[in-house]
Amino acid sequence: MPEQTKARVRVRARAGAHEQGRRRAPRTPWAAEAGVFLAVAFVAAGMCGALQPATGIPPEVVQLTQVGPAVAVAAAALLWPGRIRGRLAGTLPTRARTAGPAGAAEPAGPAGPAGPAGRRAALLLTPVLITALCVCGGLLTSGSLPVTSPRAFAHPLALVVAAQFLGACAEEIGWRCHLQPLLRTRFGPVTASALVGVLWGLWHVPVFAQEPAYAAGFLLATTAMSVILGLALEGVRSNRLLLAGGFHTLINLGMLYVTDETTAATEPMLLLGAASLAAAVLWIAAARRTGHATPDEIIVATAPGTR
Repeated sequence: MPEQTKARVRVRARAGAHEQGRRRAPRTPWAAEAGVFLAVAFVAAGMCGALQPATGIPPEVVQLTQVGPAVAVAAAALLWPGRIRGRLAGTLPTRARTAGPAGAAEPAGPAGPAGPAGRRAALLLTPVLITALCVCGGLLTSGSLPVTSPRAFAHPLALVVAAQFLGACAEEIGWRCHLQPLLRTRFGPVTASALVGVLWGLWHVPVFAQEPAYAAGFLLATTAMSVILGLALEGVRSNRLLLAGGFHTLINLGMLYVTDETTAATEPMLLLGAASLAAAVLWIAAARRTGHATPDEIIVATAPGTR
């Protein structure tokens, strides 16, 4: 082949590679999407919190600030409808397995603790473990357990549970169904989950008006619980919102009825942080032992470079 022809082939190859790289380049940087979500989540939560006293809804029933992340997801969907639609594909139950990156159903796999089915069961049992550790810690440190009777509130238990679940889902559609898969396109599961947990904790702005030790315990709890949720939902492509909302609800009910982490007392919050960290360590150890061999199709489908 003449040298001139070889040179033309090389130029065309470089041009083709450059064009392919341009096609693969993300239309919108992931940081911009995360920034829009966080900005709207903080502002919307503040506005909803300011409106709560006028509504007369007691905070123990539901806190309107929890709607903030759901509003932020809706705002992101207006800007990037295709990407948000793909990322939320596994949020709700799916009736059948589907193929391709847009499908959110789980593939056939092991049903034991290493598989999605086992992680679902373990996830919903983890709040029981965390609450039990808080109870043990409270008994060891203070010798008493401040259990709150459901009759202490003016509203029936069923209403409180239902409202807590709705509020938790309004949060989790933002933190675990949107932001977690978004950050997973750039980071590993533990790193992405820890980042979401820190942001989730900072989003609870009033907490940081308390003592520094209280705020530190709360931030440790949100980070550790976020790691648990991130590892549990890795590869789970159906019912992600219900699972995350269920975990969140059980934690909130434990804080409301079994311990007194909802008060401004520092010691119970430090116990919650320590208990959550202990549970997260167990999840990290299990994830390292078993690994997640199946790639998460939701993450693949919404990675930078896809619409």
